[in-house]
Amino acid sequence: MTATEPPTGLAVPGAWRVATVIAVQPETPTAKTFRLRLPSPSHHLAGQHYLVRLTAPDGYTASRSYSVASPPDGSSDIELTVERLPDGEVSTFLHDDLMPGDDLEVRGPIGGWFIWRGDTPALLIGGGSGVVPLRAMLCLARDQHRPDLVRLLVSVRRPEDLYYSKELPGPETTVIYTRQAPPGSERPPGRLSLADIPAIPEDATVYVCGSESFSEAATDLLMSSGILPDRVRIEKFGPSG
Repeated sequence: MTATEPPTGLAVPGAWRVATVIAVQPETPTAKTFRLRLPSPSHHLAGQHYLVRLTAPDGYTASRSYSVASPPDGSSDIELTVERLPDGEVSTFLHDDLMPGDDLEVRGPIGGWFIWRGDTPALLIGGGSGVVPLRAMLCLARDQHRPDLVRLLVSVRRPEDLYYSKELPGPETTVIYTRQAPPGSERPPGRLSLADIPAIPEDATVYVCGSESFSEAATDLLMSSGILPDRVRIEKFGPSG
């Protein structure tokens, strides 16, 4: 164990640090992934998040929490995927003004409940932008050559709303379209249903991430399928941006 790793295995958030934007990648018409380089390794776990803070010339500050989209890899780089909200103080700046080479204040990683260490079975259920921390978990499983450990269900309205559309598809991933399905789709458009919940090992943990309404509906389905509440971890997000 090194001096930069706390005894619990969870990184201590510490002080605000300055990260440099090294890449910006559009994901959907309203979402972008920002690759940031920290001054030291992140030591984050899949499922954790970072705070991003903006400071105006007059000293006014605004901060928001964004899940880490990239898996733990021991490097100083992290990826944050941000949805642009029309009235969002932080998200509009990130989308409209931030460019590679710019600096950004961040603090983290944060969170010790909604995490997956990549060594136990997991069912991942995400609605819309709720797939962001689940992508980190999926990538971790793939990087460790253990994709058999995870099953990912992603619910989106239309094909153009799917985050990470080029990398998510795979035998461990099912995409559910609620409004419009792509041509040739075997499943007609419709909300997540009991039939979509796969059988999972008894020792599996279920991670649900999405809006409050999506999370509640998904949790009800899980309970109906016989999955016990203590096996479910939920992360809800609101409209603040």
